[in-house]
Amino acid sequence: MKPTAFPRQDERTLSDDGDEFSFCSTCAFSQACMAEGMDKRSLMDLHVLVEHVGPFHAGDHIFRVGDPFEAIAAVRAGTVKTYVIDRDGREHVLGFYLPGEVIGLDAIDGETYPCNAVALDTAMLCRFSFPKIAVLASRLPGLQKHLFRLLSRDIGRAALLAGDWTADQRMAAFLVGMARRLAARGFSPNRFQLTMARTDIANYLRLAPETVSRVLRRFQKDGLLVVDRRELELLDRPKLEELAEPVLRA
Repeated sequence: MKPTAFPRQDERTLSDDGDEFSFCSTCAFSQACMAEGMDKRSLMDLHVLVEHVGPFHAGDHIFRVGDPFEAIAAVRAGTVKTYVIDRDGREHVLGFYLPGEVIGLDAIDGETYPCNAVALDTAMLCRFSFPKIAVLASRLPGLQKHLFRLLSRDIGRAALLAGDWTADQRMAAFLVGMARRLAARGFSPNRFQLTMARTDIANYLRLAPETVSRVLRRFQKDGLLVVDRRELELLDRPKLEELAEPVLRA
C-alpha cells in the first residue's frame, strides 16, 4: 500500500488508540515496550500513566517557559514547534516535532520548562507523567535505553546546524531529515507538506527567509524537488542526501 503523505489529519488518525493489545500507530514508546516482550495489555502500568490531550489548534500553546515540569508528551498527530524569546524580543526556533516524537525532554534537568511549545496545525498528544515513567524505566532496561536515545537525538538535532554549512547544505539536511523522520512513522518519504512557515524554517536553519525561498527555487530548477506552496515532492533523493551528508554526519 502506498504510504500516506504527511500530514494525515483524518478522524482515524486523530482518534487512533490502537486496540486491547497494540499501541497507537505513532506511539513513541511502543518499540521499546514490545522489545521487552510486553504488549499494551501487559503494560497497563504504563498505559494508566498516559493521558490523551488535544486537539490543540494552530497557535495553541502546549506549555510555556517557566511552567512547572511534570510530564513529557509524545505527538500523536500534527506538528509542534519549540522556541524561545531572547531579551530583545526576538524568537529563536529550536525544533519541530512530528508524530511519534517527544517534547519536554529538555526540562528533565529542572523543575520548569525552558522553552515554549506551540501547535502549528491540529495536534494531538499523549502526555506521560515523567516521575512515574522514570520509575517504570528503571525496571525495564529497554525503556530506559529508549529514553536515553530520545535525549541523545534531541541533543544531536540541537547541534546539527551549529557548523559552518552553506545554505544549500542546511536546506538539504532539513528536507532529508524530515523525509527520514516521516518514513520512520509510515508516511511517504518523498511527498509531504511543510506544516511550518518558511519564516520558521529560515529561523531554525539560521538563514534569511528570502534565502530559503531562493534555495527551494534553485532546487526545483535543478530537478531535485517540486514545490507547490507548502506541498513538496522530493525527485532526486540521492543528490539531496549527497548535499546533506556533511551536515547529517557531523
